[in-house]
Amino acid sequence: MGLGGKMPTCTKLERSAKFKAAYQAWVQAQVYLNWTGPFHKAYHFQKAGISGGLRVQLVQEEHMKGAVFFYDPSIGPANFSFLYDLLKDRLQQHGYTLRSCDKLEVRHERYTEQVEKCLLTPPASDLPGTSLCNQLYGNILLDYIKVNKHPGFIRFIANTYNDSYFSTPLPFEELLEKVLQPQEKQRI
Repeated sequence: MGLGGKMPTCTKLERSAKFKAAYQAWVQAQVYLNWTGPFHKAYHFQKAGISGGLRVQLVQEEHMKGAVFFYDPSIGPANFSFLYDLLKDRLQQHGYTLRSCDKLEVRHERYTEQVEKCLLTPPASDLPGTSLCNQLYGNILLDYIKVNKHPGFIRFIANTYNDSYFSTPLPFEELLEKVLQPQEKQRI
């Protein structure tokens, strides 16, 4: 039981019509270009041990690869929320299936944590020419953490299987490149 009898609440994450319309306009105007390239660069800087630009933390465990993109006030809360949805949408554009998308709220003694959590999986198919399940980059966990409704960070994790029935996972950096598209240019 949570503090003061408050249990965490978990509900399906559903965007309002107003949010969806604003997000579509944001995507159409390519506002995301202000952050997709810089976050990609910050990831690679962090990997090389160089700091600078936006804050990114690497996740490099044996069967988990990923990145944590930290909120910066220069981004703005709405843009950061839209960035989260952009990552989810682009994963789906690369063949991933959205399995669940939930919103969890946990009340702590001094603050309330809000977590938006999506699970995406690769399509169920064999690796061509084999009988191995093609795991592509692995299952993708996408979390957006807020504290007292203020943006904190987006966690983007590829969780892979190490099993003789599954293909060798593709490199996370390749997926990051596909999703952030750092070479994308403004449409005229």
